[in-house]
Amino acid sequence: MPSRIKHVAIVSENYALLGKFYEALFGMKASANARPDSAVAISDGYIGMNVNPRSPGRQAGFDHFGIEVDDVEAIAKRVREKYPTVQLLKRPSNRPFAGISMHDPAGNVFDLSQEGMANRADVYVDVARSAQPHLRRIRHFMLRTVEPERIAHFYHEVFELQLQDKAIDDPNYYLTDGEVTLIVAPWRISDYEGSGIERPALDHLGFEVESLERFQADLRRITARNPYLAPKAFTGGEGDARVRLLATCRYGQYQLCDPDGVLIDVCER
Repeated sequence: MPSRIKHVAIVSENYALLGKFYEALFGMKASANARPDSAVAISDGYIGMNVNPRSPGRQAGFDHFGIEVDDVEAIAKRVREKYPTVQLLKRPSNRPFAGISMHDPAGNVFDLSQEGMANRADVYVDVARSAQPHLRRIRHFMLRTVEPERIAHFYHEVFELQLQDKAIDDPNYYLTDGEVTLIVAPWRISDYEGSGIERPALDHLGFEVESLERFQADLRRITARNPYLAPKAFTGGEGDARVRLLATCRYGQYQLCDPDGVLIDVCER
């Protein structure tokens, strides 16, 4: 029962601007069926990204991800038997990425989808038709939690994401669908010494690029031409502390954030 990580979502009051940032810098393409008055829907050829408008009471930032499976009912049965406190919720038909929403045992929310589900649309459909990923793609993302071993086991047991090898002293867990890696990392308040304290949540997006040198040149060119697309700056001692924590990810070679502050690391293929 192979599962595929096929969706990530950001919530922002500047959703249209962020969409242009990811299109311009990472070559992501807009959905052919995207609605201009709604969320931004773009793709790297394998994984779709929604940048959703922020509604009252909703937190901004890297918000959730989505998993596509062959048989939703089989997943639901597995969850009922092994994780009875985890719930699945069918979503309204106007949410094309969220056929079903569910959560892991620590309360991290994600979307669940199945090919052929009635309310699948936009990038889910476009990605299915795509021949190959673009030169720049989402390679990984990180989730920080107080129980990393337990949560990693959940994604491995329920969705059969494969656990990758790691160093004995590496506290993180790496689960992959063969294309994208979910890193489950420990959340420790001590990691934020000297910086702002962040809650346990999704931490950052990781992109793979064809050339780090070319990527940095593109970043300079794009931001010189359109300063509105410049990454938000890490400032002062707190910013330096946060970059150091971000740089501990084993995949990242270059750290930045989008214009709204979503953390990103970049590595060369």
